Amino acid sequence: MRDLNCIIVDDEYPAREELKYFIREFSDIEILEEFDSPLEALKYIEKQNVDVIFLDISMPGLDGISLGRIISRFEEKPKIVFITAYREHAIDAFEIDAFDYILKPYSKERIIGLLKKLQKSSAKASGESIEKITLWKDEKIIVLDIGDIYYCEASERNTIVHSKDESYIENTSISDFYKRLPKDRFFRTHRSYIVNLDKIKEIIPWFNNTYNIRLKDDVGEVPVSRSNIKDFRKIMGI
Repeated sequence: MRDLNCIIVDDEYPAREELKYFIREFSDIEILEEFDSPLEALKYIEKQNVDVIFLDISMPGLDGISLGRIISRFEEKPKIVFITAYREHAIDAFEIDAFDYILKPYSKERIIGLLKKLQKSSAKASGESIEKITLWKDEKIIVLDIGDIYYCEASERNTIVHSKDESYIENTSISDFYKRLPKDRFFRTHRSYIVNLDKIKEIIPWFNNTYNIRLKDDVGEVPVSRSNIKDFRKIMGI
């Protein structure tokens, strides 16, 4: 697994210096550049391969949320960690799938935990399994074990994530949510459904040579569309 790199975008010099100290002291993440201008950072990101962006929100010209929305449309998206003194931007941040949201003044324990989480997340690119995912429930951020997800379903522009006892509504398309899941454990059976392969109890032949999946613990049933039958059979050894 290669080391991560990052840039820091913050118009406050002391805040950049403090963050650089934590990154250098408590991680192997390489600091490529630092910027006090979001526009200059955007120009850099368009030309360079950047893994992580530590991004302040309140900045002149182009604020951090606006820059984050632009970055979120990139085909190869860096992880965005918002760094801010303001709590009220958290919902906006996670709507664009930010990796994390850190409040100033920095807590040493919180920063160290974040750096460890970032380095662990790079295991996904090297084929290692990710174990946690963050979801929204009643305006709170819930950290859920990946293995606790049974299935996901599209609901208009949202994705409903089902565990054994709870459901979580994510303000993102099912296609974008699928990108967050390990493909060795989850399969998109239908344009509107994703299933945790470990939670399959029964596979029932259905009409037109399709299948219906019955999940463990009577959590629900998930269809397999005709267009995905071939790949599903291969994965399941049918």
